[in-house]
Amino acid sequence: MSEPLLALDKVETRYGLSQVLFGISLAIAPGEMVTLMGRNGMGKTTTVRSVMGLTPATAGSIRFAGREIASLPSFRVAQLGIGLVPEGRQVFPQMTISENLDLGAYFCRDAREKGRRLDRVWQLFPVLSERRGQSAGTLSGGEQQMLAIGRCLMGSPELVMFDEPSLGLAPTIVHDVLAAIRDLNREGLTCVLVEQNVAVSLRLASRAYVLENGRITLSGSGAELLADDRVRQAYLGL
Repeated sequence: MSEPLLALDKVETRYGLSQVLFGISLAIAPGEMVTLMGRNGMGKTTTVRSVMGLTPATAGSIRFAGREIASLPSFRVAQLGIGLVPEGRQVFPQMTISENLDLGAYFCRDAREKGRRLDRVWQLFPVLSERRGQSAGTLSGGEQQMLAIGRCLMGSPELVMFDEPSLGLAPTIVHDVLAAIRDLNREGLTCVLVEQNVAVSLRLASRAYVLENGRITLSGSGAELLADDRVRQAYLGL
């Protein structure tokens, strides 16, 4: 693997007195699609929150593009080029689609650059362009997920972490959302995917890590883990 864009080394994270991550180490190269797998409560969301600075790590190292970021606030992490599409979408329901997207480009002061980013979002999700003046709270779950992804892309990140992007969506919309993530990765965006649909996420992934009780217990290429009996029995029911 080439020099990692993102590297975690022996990361530990706590919520108060409760320790959630126990020595997490992983590396993600530029342009990769890496999946974090595991049942609910195993530490996947905490891992991405620790990277983002939302739940700061209490030990270990987190490096992005060669720079230590474990002690940085989340807005500085975003400025450096890491984006997060959070679980549950978390759009601003009273604001329009356009206003939500404009917030995603908060740090961009170049109007032309902001326009280019916006055009890319419209191209990726035409339905958002058609409804740009509509309040986000009136959108369907799938449209809100598209908006959450678009808002993140407005920050022009080098790496995006997608936390359960298909959760609660209809199967046809799941296909559209995951296809958009696949296309972004093919264009060169480095992606971290936390996804409950294990079979689909492993087919999309360059590599994957399995988390159990806050520890990485298994890793390999997507194809290797799809063929692994432990994964097939635990996550695919085969």
